[in-house]
Amino acid sequence: MPANAPVRVFLADDSAPIRQRVAQLLSVRAMAIVGEARTPEASIAGILSAHPDVVVLDVQLEGGTGLQVLRAVRRADPGIAFVVFSNNSGPAYRKRYLGEGARCFLDKSSEFDQLAAVVADASARTVH
Repeated sequence: MPANAPVRVFLADDSAPIRQRVAQLLSVRAMAIVGEARTPEASIAGILSAHPDVVVLDVQLEGGTGLQVLRAVRRADPGIAFVVFSNNSGPAYRKRYLGEGARCFLDKSSEFDQLAAVVADASARTVH
């Protein structure tokens, strides 16, 4: 990826207001939102089609979980980085998602301001 190319980000979250807020936050850091979805199926299809650098993933999606997305995408394209961003941030969730290959797990309620830096860091460590 060229040094001046924006980080390509896909948003997988069941809340449209959260997706809008995250997109606004990341656009300030010159990151490009290349897709978004609210269900596991749409997220998997969109991610594999868009090939983003980083996926911002919620634990709870409409009709399923982020874990379904993480597992399916990591099998198909292990080079895509995942940053889990959720209100469901208990130790069991953190352990499971990090154990499945997520780069980082942030709590929406207390770590929103760290998201852009974490996404940038995750993209810098992505192997293309």
